[in-house]
Amino acid sequence: MSGSRIRGLRWWMIGLIMLGAVINYLTRSTLAVAAPTLLTELHISTREYSYITAAFQGMIMLQPLCGYVLDVIGLKFGFAMFAAAWSVICMAHGMATNWQTLAVLRGLLGLAEGSANPAGMKAVSIWFPAKERGMAGGIFNIGASFGSMLAPPLVVWAILHYNWQSAFVITGALGLVWVALWLLLYDAPARHRRLSAEEARHIAAGQEQHLEGDGKRPSLISILKMRNFWGIALPRFLADPAWGTLSFWVPLYLTTVRHFDLAQIAMFAWLPFLAADLGCLFGPVVVLALQKRGVRLINARRGAFTLGASMMMGVAFVGYVDSPYAAIALLSLAGFAHQTLSVTVITMSSDLFRRNEVATVAGMCGTFGNFGLLLFSLLIGGLMSTIGYTPFFVSLAVLDLVAAVLLWTLVREKNA
Repeated sequence: MSGSRIRGLRWWMIGLIMLGAVINYLTRSTLAVAAPTLLTELHISTREYSYITAAFQGMIMLQPLCGYVLDVIGLKFGFAMFAAAWSVICMAHGMATNWQTLAVLRGLLGLAEGSANPAGMKAVSIWFPAKERGMAGGIFNIGASFGSMLAPPLVVWAILHYNWQSAFVITGALGLVWVALWLLLYDAPARHRRLSAEEARHIAAGQEQHLEGDGKRPSLISILKMRNFWGIALPRFLADPAWGTLSFWVPLYLTTVRHFDLAQIAMFAWLPFLAADLGCLFGPVVVLALQKRGVRLINARRGAFTLGASMMMGVAFVGYVDSPYAAIALLSLAGFAHQTLSVTVITMSSDLFRRNEVATVAGMCGTFGNFGLLLFSLLIGGLMSTIGYTPFFVSLAVLDLVAAVLLWTLVREKNA
């Protein structure tokens, strides 16, 4: 096959890893969609459900371990190992008979699924020149929202035609199919047989020389001492609860507050994630538009993040509108806004850190993001019955604005 036909191989590779992210978020979202049925059949309370989601968030905070493994043993086999594990664990959810078993399984699922973000950022850093990383990161992050968007209709279909157990088996089995595709089709640029010399030069020419890895294993201590690490990690801590709320609590919110039935959830619960898909592409477009106007890369990313944080103000009004469809529209705006800002801050790990550190840094930042999500989820589970959802929707808007301030204050662009 000629080089002209495969000069876009890097886009096929990011498409493949995006598909892995689709499966990752489909499997993790299965529980949220099945929750109204599952909680009733297994007699699980809202508070116990918060413990189940907390187990997932607690273990997914081990993302640095996943990132370290990916940096040490390589992306191809490391990500395949994690994906196979999360697929089997997801299928095992169908055997749960109480909340304690579900909590254990969710914890194991969180550990394995914490590999997705470090894997995606590592692929972006090695396959793309700097000017294309924003769009590549946006395409990868579409997987998160598309997987979450796919969950409501697929899981509801499985429950209505079979049972809630089958939903976990089906989504887990899809993961094993993807693992086979990944092992068959993926390899690093230096070893990929279908990468043309022309495209290899294009990728290499656009890589920042000061971010080239030195071949050493990443040092967690040295990373923790870096100002730029905290400049990404703290905004993630404040912003990521928005995604967790959309993924884990919106189906229950629509059921208990807006009185949606299972069929209505299948019809409407995916809309915020469709909007999130568009946000994944909108963020990189904003960055490119700012760069064309002379704004430096890091400032352009911060500008896109700030725009997303400003749009997140809409989520504060979800609890105040009477129409459930207006609430869905505001939640969709939140999905769009969150992914606009999320894809920009996540991609910054590949802009600010060396190649052999990217997966580790992405995992460590993911730990902070998921810790924020864990605390927020526990607060919802503990206080929702007394104060309702409205204060939590308002706080999401405020937290993102604070995150934007921290991003501008802490991050410093490195010189080439």
